[in-house]
Amino acid sequence: MKRTKIIEILKSDVPGDKFFFKGWVRTRRDSKTFSFIEINDGSCLKNIQVVADDTLEHYEDIKKLTTGSAIAVTGTLIESRGKGQKWEIQAEKAEIISIAPDTYPLQKKRHTDEFLRTIAHLRPRTNKYGAAFRIRSELSYAVHKFFRDRGFRYLHSPIITGSDCEGAGEMFRVTTLAPDSPSKKDGKPDYAQDFFGKETNLTVSGQLSAEMFALSLGDVYTFGPTFRAENSNTRRHAAEFWMVEPEMAFCDLTENMEIAEAFIKYLSSYVMEECPEDLELFAKFVDKTLMRTLENIASSEYVRLPYKAAVKILNRSGKKFDYPVDFGKDLQSEHERHLTEKHFKKPVIVYDYPKDIKPFYMRVNDDGETVAAMDVLVPGVGEIIGGSQREERLDVLKSRMNEMGLSQENYWWYLDTRKFGTVPHSGFGLGFERLIMLVTGIRNIRDVIPFPRTPNSIEF
Repeated sequence: MKRTKIIEILKSDVPGDKFFFKGWVRTRRDSKTFSFIEINDGSCLKNIQVVADDTLEHYEDIKKLTTGSAIAVTGTLIESRGKGQKWEIQAEKAEIISIAPDTYPLQKKRHTDEFLRTIAHLRPRTNKYGAAFRIRSELSYAVHKFFRDRGFRYLHSPIITGSDCEGAGEMFRVTTLAPDSPSKKDGKPDYAQDFFGKETNLTVSGQLSAEMFALSLGDVYTFGPTFRAENSNTRRHAAEFWMVEPEMAFCDLTENMEIAEAFIKYLSSYVMEECPEDLELFAKFVDKTLMRTLENIASSEYVRLPYKAAVKILNRSGKKFDYPVDFGKDLQSEHERHLTEKHFKKPVIVYDYPKDIKPFYMRVNDDGETVAAMDVLVPGVGEIIGGSQREERLDVLKSRMNEMGLSQENYWWYLDTRKFGTVPHSGFGLGFERLIMLVTGIRNIRDVIPFPRTPNSIEF
């Protein structure tokens, strides 16, 4: 008999169907002549209750089942007499796959997020984390569907790179050189002897590669892991995280903002439509305002706000911020959330940032002071998307690279595209973990990625 997943069993309309399924025991309650066993197989949030009579073969062994044990059951669907559930299974055969010892750490009680991070290999078995990672899976599919439906091509951009997209230098080095290998006279490693013959790192972004393909295929996107060697222990930063990065040829800043807004609206609507049961858990136990926030994000017309105007609003707000607000300083999370949660009470797209706080590749505006950059800010999280129109003018791009001390020799291939058929083009990046934080109400990035990589943390 073929195994059926519990999510499919619970969709049944009529009793009497026979099913074979497997899963893990959440709880077991014994009566005089039968036992109730709650079983979950990870396919959905809900368990299926199994009624196991003492007439079953090996019933005495069934009474030894503990939380975390694995079992295979064959039985008939019957209407449940218990509250809160439509169906249960009358067991006809039960086969014990494994018995978990009493030391199994996920007993039936509430565990703190901090404790669960220490057992990240087991935490997906809890209701909260099972729901979070099912949502993560569904939204991964939604990302691909959004872009495919709009004619984008998916690019697998490289993980190992010889260039720094952001120019910040906070990168993880990739090397085959032994710690005691010969170095240059200045004491630095001799990368000419390394695997690639030059200094090489893990990528901080797939953007530069995506630009190359956008200038060939038109509209493309990358969706993959990126890495930052920031020694940061905040709830918003991790050393390894996933980025969604579309790049679009013949696209200016205005069109870029329109696509970014449509993207966030689509994802917010998608998760409400496709993950209602898992989402309900977070709305009930994690963030009581979650559904209202998501509905706002999915249905509002996003405000378009120049950076200068944002600074004025913040300075006139009368609120004392931890970080001062001045022209030429980047907006912090507290500023972003004030704009979206207090002032406008809906998502805001801030654009035309000062060029001195932005990377070299952003298009310089005619005022010579700002660049055609934009950030999408949403209630609950702050910045969810950052992007820009890219600098397509070769002379301006070279000048910006010189200002920032970047080697044109290292970016010869990037500069080539400004020589050969250059066109206006734009793109943005969405931190996928930030998205999961937004739609679940979870406030720590460590809790929305399966095995978080943070300073001094690489246990799993």
